[in-house]
Amino acid sequence: MTTAIEVAVHKVGEHLGAVVEGIRLGGDIDDATVARINELLNEHEVIFFRGQDHLTDEEQFAFAGRFGVPTGIHPTIQRGKNLLPIEGAANSWHTDVTFIDRIPKASILRAVELPPYGGATQFASTTTAYDRLPESLRVLAESLRAVHTNDYDYAAVLARRSGADQERLAEFRAEFVREVFETEHPVVRVHPETGRKSLLLGHFVKKFAGLTDRDSAALFEVLQRYVENPDQTVRWVWAPGDVAIWDNRSTQHYGVNDFGTHKRLLHRATIAGDIPVGVDGRESTVLRGDASHFSPIVRP
Repeated sequence: MTTAIEVAVHKVGEHLGAVVEGIRLGGDIDDATVARINELLNEHEVIFFRGQDHLTDEEQFAFAGRFGVPTGIHPTIQRGKNLLPIEGAANSWHTDVTFIDRIPKASILRAVELPPYGGATQFASTTTAYDRLPESLRVLAESLRAVHTNDYDYAAVLARRSGADQERLAEFRAEFVREVFETEHPVVRVHPETGRKSLLLGHFVKKFAGLTDRDSAALFEVLQRYVENPDQTVRWVWAPGDVAIWDNRSTQHYGVNDFGTHKRLLHRATIAGDIPVGVDGRESTVLRGDASHFSPIVRP
């Protein structure tokens, strides 16, 4: 086991994001270093590490295991071993797998093969988005619950915007929705470690409970716009050896599809999390599907 060391932290944005130097990632980091990384993640919501070229898939998975229980590959996608291969780019703002009840605590993404240009990932702070809501919208958001599902337009958007042909589009969507999940989440969740409130939205949202589809779409655009505000986002341009860790409970992200037909491959490990709780103390409710095969429920 390595010993905890002093690290250098450089902010990359006013509201989220920091580059951390002085830590060699791996499954052998000690408890004090794990605690320090967790502390930085709670503070900055997404943290970046350069020069981690030594990491293999096995070491990345072992490193993830130091922060909790690694989840399965994905609730519906069965590719890869332990790590989910991310090819192409989502080109859509989202928080990972919010269509299930047990939203992961964090994700660890490692650059494997990069295009000669483009392919950055943007991150947005959903806590800052909540903080910036005017009081009237804040009260409204805290009263709302939203239905998230994988059987919506996200899969089609993801495949289409990644430049896939119609055959690949149909293949991807069939895999993505081979088991349908629907979960009703509070629109404002309380972070289980920091106590901060954040907007739980993204493009898995199908509608708001109790509202029509038309009203839901209009209100979603209003609230989601606060998340996507450019001055509370950071854009990470990947380089070989880069690793990003983000708090899935307080961020959204967006893979930018601006690299043409070039290959872009990143490997993701995901750490199990808890069930979101709203400001009223109510937990999320499963409407359809059982995600226990993907992840346990891990409460801080």
